[in-house]
Amino acid sequence: MIDLRSDTITRPTEEMRKAMYEAEVGDDVYGEDPTVNSLEEESAQVLGKEAAIYVSSGTMGNQVAILTHTSPGTEVIMEANSHIYYYEAAAASVFAGIQPRPLPGDKGILSPELVASAIRPDDIHLPPTSLICLENTHNRGGGRVVPLEIMKKIFSIASQNNLPVHLDGARIFNASVASGVAVKEYTACTTSIQCCFSKGLGAPVGSILAGPEIFIDEARRWRKRLGGGMRQAGVIASACLVALKTMIERLADDHANARLLAEGLSGLKGLDFNPDDVETNIVIIKPLHISPMLFNEELRKRNILASIMEPDMIRLTTSKEVSRSDIETTIMAIRDILSG
Repeated sequence: MIDLRSDTITRPTEEMRKAMYEAEVGDDVYGEDPTVNSLEEESAQVLGKEAAIYVSSGTMGNQVAILTHTSPGTEVIMEANSHIYYYEAAAASVFAGIQPRPLPGDKGILSPELVASAIRPDDIHLPPTSLICLENTHNRGGGRVVPLEIMKKIFSIASQNNLPVHLDGARIFNASVASGVAVKEYTACTTSIQCCFSKGLGAPVGSILAGPEIFIDEARRWRKRLGGGMRQAGVIASACLVALKTMIERLADDHANARLLAEGLSGLKGLDFNPDDVETNIVIIKPLHISPMLFNEELRKRNILASIMEPDMIRLTTSKEVSRSDIETTIMAIRDILSG
C-alpha cells in the first residue's frame, strides 16, 4: 500500500528504536528525565530560543502557547485555513476563552497590511488583540513556505503593538530545507514556536514548544493543567533527539518526490492543478469530473491512500515511507482514473 495521506504515518528508524530501548529516563514532571532535558536544551538551541518544553503533539504545543500568551476575552489573529483554526477542534476557544480572528490568506500566506488592519483599537466594544499566529509551512496552503520577508513585516507590526507572535512551525524544517533559509532566521520573527518531530522527521511521538524562559516556565503549568505531564518520557524523547540530529536534511528527498508527482500530474485533463504551487512535500489536486470521495476510492482500489480536503480537493503528502517508484505508480494510477 502506498500511503500518501500524511507525513504523520512515518515510522521510527532503527536508530530511533535503539535509542528508545536504551534511553535514560526519570520523572519529567519533576524535571528529572535526562533525555527530555537534553531534547529541550538542544531544541531551544536549534530554534534560537531561550528554553523549550516537550509536549505530546503539535496541537498541544499550539494550545499551550495560546493559553500562555493570552487571557480570556481577548482576540487572536490567525489565517482562516490555519491548522489552529481549522483542525484543533476549537480548542483555543474552549480552553483559553479567546475569540479567533480568522483572516483570508493567499494559499495560507497573510498580508502584513491585513494583519495590521485587524489589530483592534482600544475600544470597550471590542475584544483586545492578544496574539498573532502564523503557520509555516502552511498545510492547507499546499505546503507553501511563508516568505521570510512576510514574517519579518508581521513581526515588526506585532512588536510595534506590543503583541507576541506564535508560529505553528509543525513543518518549519521543511520550510528551511526548501527555501535555504536557516530555521533561526524564521524563529527570530516569532515570540514562540511549536514544531513537530512526528511528521517528516519520523519520530513516533512529540513536539517541542520553544520561547523565552519566563514563557516556558508558565507553559509548564499549562501543560500540567492539560494532562501533559508524561513522566518517563525519555523513552519517546530519545527518538526525537535522533530525528533532530539525523532526519532534517533528508526532507529534501520528500520535496523531490512531491516535485516529481507535481510534474507527472501537470497538464492532465480533468484536474485543476498548478504544479508551481508545490514547494515542499504536499500536493493538493482538484478533480473536475469526479467527486473527491469517488476519486479517493479509485485510488484505494489501486492500493494508494490519499486524504480528502473538503469540499473538493485531494491531498497527497510525501514522506520517508514513500519512494520514487511509489510516486511513479501514483502518477500512472491518477492518469488511469482520469481517463476512465
